[in-house]
Amino acid sequence: MSPVVVGIIGILFLFLLLALRMQIGFSMALVGFLGFAALSSLQSSFAIMGMEPFKIGVTYSLTVIPLFILMGQFANHAKMGFEIYQTVYRWVGFLPGGLSMATIAACGGFAAISGSSLAAAATMGMVALPEMKRFKYDNALATGCVAAGGTLGILIPPSTVMIIYGILTEQSIATLFIAGILPGLLLTGLFILTVYVMTKLKPALGPPGPKFNLKEKIISLKATWSILCLFFLVIGGLYTGWFTPTEAAGVGAFGAFVITLIKRRLTWENFRVSLTQTGRTSAMVFLILIGAHIFGYFLTISQIPDQLSIFAAEWGLNNYIILSLIVSAYIIMGCFMEGLALMVLSIPIVYPMVLDMGFDPIWFGVIITLVMEMSLITPPVGINVFIISGISKDVPMYVIFRGIVPFWCAMLVCIILLIMFPQIALWLPLTMGN
Repeated sequence: MSPVVVGIIGILFLFLLLALRMQIGFSMALVGFLGFAALSSLQSSFAIMGMEPFKIGVTYSLTVIPLFILMGQFANHAKMGFEIYQTVYRWVGFLPGGLSMATIAACGGFAAISGSSLAAAATMGMVALPEMKRFKYDNALATGCVAAGGTLGILIPPSTVMIIYGILTEQSIATLFIAGILPGLLLTGLFILTVYVMTKLKPALGPPGPKFNLKEKIISLKATWSILCLFFLVIGGLYTGWFTPTEAAGVGAFGAFVITLIKRRLTWENFRVSLTQTGRTSAMVFLILIGAHIFGYFLTISQIPDQLSIFAAEWGLNNYIILSLIVSAYIIMGCFMEGLALMVLSIPIVYPMVLDMGFDPIWFGVIITLVMEMSLITPPVGINVFIISGISKDVPMYVIFRGIVPFWCAMLVCIILLIMFPQIALWLPLTMGN
């Protein structure tokens, strides 16, 4: 059999393993090992299996992953998400749909120090859903805005997805982080605009919340000092070139630790849970990276990426048509696969095509991250929807999925705008260090 045929068989076998619920890292490592052995030799395949885990495990730059995860854990125990929600709540809660707007804005703020969509959705769900229920918000709008707002955690830096993309494509993590800021703000604005339009057309969806006087609003701003300090310390340090990504992650984790101490919210139990959760999440991410690299060797020797580039060139399609097909394929696959697994599986195949078409890899990383966001709320897999369902047990699953539809459309609009105006993602990176 030709290498391409073996590669296709390997990919189909990988999908079978994933359908059988085998962990993505183990699946990719197994298929990569067997495929490389089939196309090269068993000895070479064993050499890769022995080399890659060690190579990944001792890479200094990868310490950015557990450090940023630890920062998010401390920030969660410091209740920074609750504080920023209370602040935004006092400023916009009196508007029609104001509680939903406050939830989305708070999700964006918490994303800036957590880097996790799941943490943002879970935190804001516990804080915001009871308030919206108290003011008789429509269940679909209430749950939909929390599920969608939580996805901002992987676009607004620091972002675990961007870190993994940067490692897989050998792009600057710092540049990817800075490139995600304006798209993250744009998407946050589109979410808020979506709520405004929905409640303008049908006010009963989101009745106004309580009004607060100017003094109460100004006093509430004091609660945001910790998030602002942490964000400007980490992202500002990256933007100005003061820190490398690893140094920024270390400073961020230590800063979050100190803030949690100052707020007197760090107990021995919280400290233990933070370290345990960081270790578990980091182990999962490292296993995925090891599997992805082993699988990448197999894809390279199978020649599938090269053949796809040649195929696209022979068809003579416009680059943007090919890009649209790639994004559409991601959206469809996101209905059936978890976003991170989809990205790790597809990047070795798609990324060479993107480079051949002349697209900026940093810009494409932002596009991919946005598509990964969509997969978090797309049925039937949408993980954020299941998280919100667990918090709001009285709301049927179909109601939550109905609630995310307008926000899913807002994500699609954001992707279209980024394709039409790449400068939205690329302008800030061009000014870094200046």
